[in-house]
Amino acid sequence: LLPTDVAADEDYWSTIQQAYTVNPSIINLNNGGVSPSPRIVQEALESYNRMANEGPSYFMWRILDQGREPLRENLAGLAGCDAEEIAINRNSTEALNTVIYGLSLKAGDEVIGTKQDYPNMINAWKQRAMRDGIVYKQISFDFPVEDDDQMVKAYEDAITAKTRIIHLTHIINWIGQIMPVRKICDMAHRHGIEVLCDGAHSFGLLDFTIPDLDCDYFGTSLHKFLSAPIGSGMLFIKKDKIAGVMPLVCNDNPKCNDIRKFETLGTRSFPIEQAIGEAINFQTAIGTKRKEERIRYLKNYWAEKVKDIPKVKIKTSLQSKYSCAICGVGIDGMTPSELDDALFTNYRIHTVGIVWENISCVRITPHVYTRLQDLDKLVKAIGEIASKK
Repeated sequence: LLPTDVAADEDYWSTIQQAYTVNPSIINLNNGGVSPSPRIVQEALESYNRMANEGPSYFMWRILDQGREPLRENLAGLAGCDAEEIAINRNSTEALNTVIYGLSLKAGDEVIGTKQDYPNMINAWKQRAMRDGIVYKQISFDFPVEDDDQMVKAYEDAITAKTRIIHLTHIINWIGQIMPVRKICDMAHRHGIEVLCDGAHSFGLLDFTIPDLDCDYFGTSLHKFLSAPIGSGMLFIKKDKIAGVMPLVCNDNPKCNDIRKFETLGTRSFPIEQAIGEAINFQTAIGTKRKEERIRYLKNYWAEKVKDIPKVKIKTSLQSKYSCAICGVGIDGMTPSELDDALFTNYRIHTVGIVWENISCVRITPHVYTRLQDLDKLVKAIGEIASKK
């Protein structure tokens, strides 16, 4: 069967749903923030934690630490790249900040980002500008956008002779817009410009390899759609770019070309790190393409049912090329916080209200454990709330 056919096979997905331990008293549709781990990942984490506490300095440094290289290989396999291009850390913010602060930029060098990028990244670039005098330029989009050329042109029009890097978000966290990363990278490289890609919401969800994107740097959080333990992340840097990036945390050879220089974090959670392996196994067992198509199916399932309800506004493209899991919704006459509160107070549906720049909506994000009956309840809730406005 094709992944698109499996997406609607409730018997298949009911087995996957049983692997999670989500609280039955709430319907969690904010998986865009942090995703829960399946039971097998939780058990691995607990097992490694017990081991570490049996003799921390021995079991952490002499046993668990030895698992990092096999884990690096497995992450590289999932990412489709060389293991020597993968560093393991704690989240997207740490991964991307490593590059933002590690690049050799000087006063007057320009960086292009958008007003819709993630705040931690925006603030990191602003601090870099404050400290070093670089010029941080932000373009803005009115999402949804369903035109690759329009998005590529917006970045290209902002380029000057001083532009050194483009900061690009693969999936806009507020609204779920999928950006044409490869096309923007190709354009940037024609101008001799590097690209740093924020893949917090794409890795473990969309079926791609990092080399497919051809970005120079890529950071992600593994505790989102990969469902690895909370506080796990990954940094990718093209092999020939590693020497040019200084580590965020000190290293004895900061200009070397060894990706491991980005892992001198001191004492950290070895149990969290090693339990990533079980999340990779779980992902591989499902298949990334099947997972992508199932979650897109779930998003379209509820969004298609509410989009024609009076006063209801869908704020995200429903074209498969431009969205997958995350979808924004609004109701005329209600603020995002009011709709978010109504969904939880009256229906026990957990979402998140978004007000950022020109984006205003409630963000709905299902995951593989989300049941159709839960989405039916969401549809009913939105209809009832809209009818009262």
